[in-house]
Amino acid sequence: MGAPRILGVMVVREPWRHGVESQISQNKADFDATPVSAASPPLPPGPQGSEQPQPPATLPGRGASPGPSPRAATGGAASVLSALRPAQPGLRKRHLPAAPCPPPAGAEPVVRGGPGRALPLPLPPGPAAAAARAMAPLPPPLLLLLLVPALPALPAASAGPAPPRSIAVVGAGLGGAAVAYFSQQQFGPQVQLDVYEQAGVGGRLATVTVNKQQYESGTASIHALSLHMQDFVKTLGLKQRREVPGKSAIFSGEHFVLEETDWYLLNLFRLWWHYGISFLRLQMWVEEVMEKFMRIYKYQAHGYAFSSLEELLRSLGGDAFINMTQRSVAESLLEVGVTQRFVDDVIAAVLRSSYGQSVLVPAFAGAMSLAGAQGSMWAVEGGNKLVCSGLLKLTKANVIPARVTGISLHSSEGRALYQVHYEGSKGQGSSFYDMVVVTTPLHTSRSNFTFENFEPPIANFPRAFQPSVTSVVHGYLNSSYFGFPDPKLFPFASILTTDTPDLFFNAMDNICPVNISVAFRRKQPQEAAVWRVLSQQPLDKQQLKTLFRSYYSVQVTEWQSYPRYDSTKSLPPIVLHDNLFYLSGVEWVASSMEMIAVAAKNVALLAYNRWYQDLEKIDQKDLMHKVKTEL
Repeated sequence: MGAPRILGVMVVREPWRHGVESQISQNKADFDATPVSAASPPLPPGPQGSEQPQPPATLPGRGASPGPSPRAATGGAASVLSALRPAQPGLRKRHLPAAPCPPPAGAEPVVRGGPGRALPLPLPPGPAAAAARAMAPLPPPLLLLLLVPALPALPAASAGPAPPRSIAVVGAGLGGAAVAYFSQQQFGPQVQLDVYEQAGVGGRLATVTVNKQQYESGTASIHALSLHMQDFVKTLGLKQRREVPGKSAIFSGEHFVLEETDWYLLNLFRLWWHYGISFLRLQMWVEEVMEKFMRIYKYQAHGYAFSSLEELLRSLGGDAFINMTQRSVAESLLEVGVTQRFVDDVIAAVLRSSYGQSVLVPAFAGAMSLAGAQGSMWAVEGGNKLVCSGLLKLTKANVIPARVTGISLHSSEGRALYQVHYEGSKGQGSSFYDMVVVTTPLHTSRSNFTFENFEPPIANFPRAFQPSVTSVVHGYLNSSYFGFPDPKLFPFASILTTDTPDLFFNAMDNICPVNISVAFRRKQPQEAAVWRVLSQQPLDKQQLKTLFRSYYSVQVTEWQSYPRYDSTKSLPPIVLHDNLFYLSGVEWVASSMEMIAVAAKNVALLAYNRWYQDLEKIDQKDLMHKVKTEL
């Protein structure tokens, strides 16, 4: 679904949103002024430090979502977590070698062994040496003066490890496409990229066809602050889809507890009348979380990576962020003065729309979802799945239509080598890789493959996922069920619901096709329209008749889109073995398109830094101070 307008109106933006807006502007400026990793290995320690400066990467305009892209396949309110954007690959400055200077009298002649490196060439004493010294040209005095402040000699490139020859990526959803893109940025285009995908490219970014037009059935909206997603769209030459306005409301099963109107001040008055200043307390709480989360962009722009989700969270918000993954959003909001009624009516509706779950979800995941519900949303013209296919095409990755059945460990020349076993239409096969990134959830219901020859064994992740069903219905809405006997008077395009036992759906909205013409208009309530209904179970015929007077077609997609957040208190690892990484564990922190893009960038940086043993870029403490120093 698209972000619920009810929450977009919920905040007084000017006074409360200014802090995060300023932070985002600063982050963008930092990106433009910050070098990014090149595809070559870091230089060994020397007089000048490690890497050479690089020109700044250009930054696209603002735009995407963090928490679960609210209004995703499984529901709801887009999240602010998306405030991300990927750093562009930088180019190293090329240093011209200084003109040769003659050696002082009596010194040995030298030959250049590389940029800035002199290799002594011993000559036996005698006429040959004297002749060589006599033949050395003397530069003009002015040129000699110009050469005095020449750049210091660079250390010669050491015989460090070559880039990995091949990288396997398991899964071709947004995580797989993004990690392939970022990995190529880090290691260079010479690395072979193989992406395994049993189903179609795009994963949860999917569409269905109704009357020869495509509609989003998966993650539908991106928050306006999702910088990585913005950068993908700009890099691929895609366009943002035009937004079609529509009002939202929250339904309790008997009546609407909150309705959006066309008058902004009236909406604010209604919020204040029903809930006091709870909406302002919520806004301050969310902005405090997001202001700290935005630091990730500075860290990634400087090439820093994290080997665990705990380290990543701790670098952003200290132990407070770790604690937010272990306590509920309801508990956290009540502590800051938000009323129970506001939690039951508004917060529950947003979380049911986004995650399909209750206010017992962890506070951090809840903050990401609520952040998205308060900002503007956008989508990709032609469908969000174009980002996945576009990134894979850009990297020239080899997409292998097969199911991965196992990964086994071998060794070659003292370095780990991974054999990926797969099963496709042509039978079984296997290939060897220097590096593997698993982007599909390691859960029996999502990716049932085994790890062999690992010591100690790679542990299982018996974590549950929340079932979610998306029903795309083309028909006439039964407005009487919502208290509007005359369908012409029904004003809402998006309906959220409270956590009421008798309600059989989480949210529903009147959706627009992925390609919107200039003359397009949203269908009127009395007309047949395309509605997306989010529920935990498939709708039966009686439930469909409750929501619709009649319908032409129903297309059902069953997902296990998000983790069941109340099923565990621990976070999955990122590093499974030396060069074997797990990306999807980040969804146990928060789930959204932007969060997955952030995780993909982190895995690519982590793999690069580990491969070249640049340990100073991994799990560094007090990163804000380090980044300010580098700036």
